[in-house]
Amino acid sequence: MLWLSCVDETAPALPAAWLIATDAQPANLPERSALRRSLACKVLARQFGLPDAAVEIGHEPAGRPLILAPQGSGLHLSLATRSGLVAIALAPRPVGVDVEQVAPASEPPLAMLHPEERRWLASLPASARPETFAQLWSAKEAYVKALGIGFARAPESFAVRLDGAGRFVVDGARNGGPASGFVRLTKNGGHESMAAAFIVLDQA
Repeated sequence: MLWLSCVDETAPALPAAWLIATDAQPANLPERSALRRSLACKVLARQFGLPDAAVEIGHEPAGRPLILAPQGSGLHLSLATRSGLVAIALAPRPVGVDVEQVAPASEPPLAMLHPEERRWLASLPASARPETFAQLWSAKEAYVKALGIGFARAPESFAVRLDGAGRFVVDGARNGGPASGFVRLTKNGGHESMAAAFIVLDQA
């Protein structure tokens, strides 16, 4: 699995995720959607060796992005945007990616987490909770995106465990045994701290 950081970088192998820091400050959902689609088209065009205009991205009814053109790639796509940071994930199997801003001044909304996650966060020093919560939440979002259902599955119904070495495990995962993915901290174009997570499922 590869983390890349520029629209002009191509992945020598998949799965891969691009985390692209921008100076953009999209104010609403349509602006965020336009930003991530624009950059995703550029990334996919470079990856496929095509002009930007040859790439088209659509969506399933539930919102999961689809590669409409070029046809027949057989690849799965996931997109996310937060505070100007755009995440793009590409894989041969169902994939999810998410980015979340670390909010040091805010107390994490513990009620939205699984009881195990709440207990773990409560055991940490207060200064460590915002960063850890952002990593947990990005992992949870990435997982339900890979499932293609979003938070139709309640976030408190499954637990994420961080291993401290850039990986996470989803307990109570669907599609077989525990699912695992990758998490990291990065910066956006305004140099705010961000958490990013990426997961590929073994089955559709």
